[in-house]
Amino acid sequence: MEKALTKVSSLKVGGSWISKKAKEELCNITEDLTTFSNTVEEKAKWIFNKLKGKPLKTLPDLLREYNLPSGLFPQNVTCYEFDESKAKLIVYLPSICEVSFKDSSVLRYSTRVKATLMRGKLTDIEGIKTKVLVWVKVTHVAVEGYKSDKVWITAGVKKSRSRIAYETPQVSVAVKEF
Repeated sequence: MEKALTKVSSLKVGGSWISKKAKEELCNITEDLTTFSNTVEEKAKWIFNKLKGKPLKTLPDLLREYNLPSGLFPQNVTCYEFDESKAKLIVYLPSICEVSFKDSSVLRYSTRVKATLMRGKLTDIEGIKTKVLVWVKVTHVAVEGYKSDKVWITAGVKKSRSRIAYETPQVSVAVKEF
């Protein structure tokens, strides 16, 4: 791919604007193919598990079972994998997106979010950011007890937020970069 981009940049057809545009188009095509490939692979895994008789719960149901708000992830989740023995959760989304919650907080999601899922907490998170003047990586989400009305989100600093704001999966908005 790098050689292709190098060759395109060396073309002198009509000036440098054409070569930059060609580079952009090649990058866009590569991103589209990667996204498509990941989606097909994950759907194939989902179908295989269905055929094996392993029905998956919905992601909101899984989160609820682990005493986390069911709306921590947006509505447009493509699918997810959960390895109960290792407590590893991987959530797939069709594109990079943002969700604005009722408490005015905003979370940004990568196309793949990895985390460790345990009772009342999501740790070692990769693929979620929140806006605190600048975008900051979210590393930990926790609920302290079954009756707790607070969600603790750690993004550099641990901050409590209203659990009610995260109880329902929200519609997301696609964004260009994570």
